[in-house]
Amino acid sequence: LTRSLSDFAKLVDRLDAAKASFVSVTQSFNTATSMGRLTLNVLLSFAQFEREVTAERIRDKIAASKKKGLWMGGYVPLGYEASGRTLTVNAAEAETIRTLFVLYEEHMALNLVALEAERLGLRSKRYITQSGRDQGGKVMSRGHIHKILTNPLYFGRIAHKGSTFEGQHPAIIDAGQWERVQSILTGQSAIPRGQRNSARPTLPLAGKLHDLCGESLTPVHTRKAGRRYDYYISQSLKTAAAADKKGIGWRLPARELEDRVIAAVQKHLRTAILRGLAVDADPQRISDILARIDHPDADLLSVIDRVCIGRGTLEVTLDPVRLATAVSTPAKDLDPDHLAFRAAFSLRRRGVETRLMFEGDATPRDETLLRNITKGHAFLDLITSGRSVQQIAEERKMSVRRVQQTMEFAFLSPNVVRQVAEGRQPVSLTTEWCLRNEIPVDWTEQNWLFTAAGSAPFPNA
Repeated sequence: LTRSLSDFAKLVDRLDAAKASFVSVTQSFNTATSMGRLTLNVLLSFAQFEREVTAERIRDKIAASKKKGLWMGGYVPLGYEASGRTLTVNAAEAETIRTLFVLYEEHMALNLVALEAERLGLRSKRYITQSGRDQGGKVMSRGHIHKILTNPLYFGRIAHKGSTFEGQHPAIIDAGQWERVQSILTGQSAIPRGQRNSARPTLPLAGKLHDLCGESLTPVHTRKAGRRYDYYISQSLKTAAAADKKGIGWRLPARELEDRVIAAVQKHLRTAILRGLAVDADPQRISDILARIDHPDADLLSVIDRVCIGRGTLEVTLDPVRLATAVSTPAKDLDPDHLAFRAAFSLRRRGVETRLMFEGDATPRDETLLRNITKGHAFLDLITSGRSVQQIAEERKMSVRRVQQTMEFAFLSPNVVRQVAEGRQPVSLTTEWCLRNEIPVDWTEQNWLFTAAGSAPFPNA
């Protein structure tokens, strides 16, 4: 049934809750009696002890065998074939491994190695499962290539529990090339190996994103309903103690911002390449570079050195060394005028988040604000027809205060409502702001207040 005493205790608790007992026909115990419970617990304690001792012996045996350099089974890696307790070299696959190491030393970027490997027809190991299914033989992803490049098996070592031991199998890569590749990988890594960051997803713009004052935007995250949400926020929003300072600064959804920055970099590089980013670029090479830039796996955020976000403008500076790697061009041949650019944007507010809208982006309407305006007019019509606020609150199952607040949306001027319907309202004009502040009754005053077009947060009423 189980060789874990704690698991069986939980099972017995569930049976007791259902007013049921566990009785064995072939053995003399019954959970309905105290003696039966004692007998069963004693037997399970010995069963659990036997299981744990067996597991310890197996782990010790595997560790001792790996220290001797033996292959202890499992998935056979690309480049080798299993032969008892060791591995033999598969000549055709070994050539694929050597090619991948050479490509990485040449390009120093996993995305470029993946593209070149696909062009050369390099594929993952093909094998037949025990059920008879044909697996493998697929295009290798960046993650797969990274795993190959960091596997010490290829220079004759066996890895176990963070340590490596001299293996009894032949090496495919010499030690010198292995060390060179590991050095490049470590240098390219955003987080040095051996350091862990609570297993959280990396935010590639961390340390690169700044505001006009030079203050960096800090990555933060929150969880809701089991889902993680990442943001880049200003230090003032994170550290300010005063309530009046908490609304000043940036709070940008991370993934959306990164996608928009990538699109801006792609657009700039396309224009720069066609204008002569590299002085000696021929038409075929230009076509190849454009294909790399537009490839879904292109890591364009890695070529960014700094991003400065200001009022309506995003200033991006590119790293010449990483850009040279991305476009396969010596850094000295790059035009310095193409290493920085600006992208204009407008702002839209969604809850507490601020969205960046670049030229050509579809402008989203604030549907929540529109619904509240519609609801406010509906409540006002009910009031003018003779209903009371109390009656409306009871019918809608709302508080009287919320009905009164919602009704204030009906007093927005036609010009402001038109802006909201067309998605042109200022970034600060949100449902939350309207609920927390008093809306001016005079339409002229409203038009003056709500024509800031997002240039600054509204003052508190």
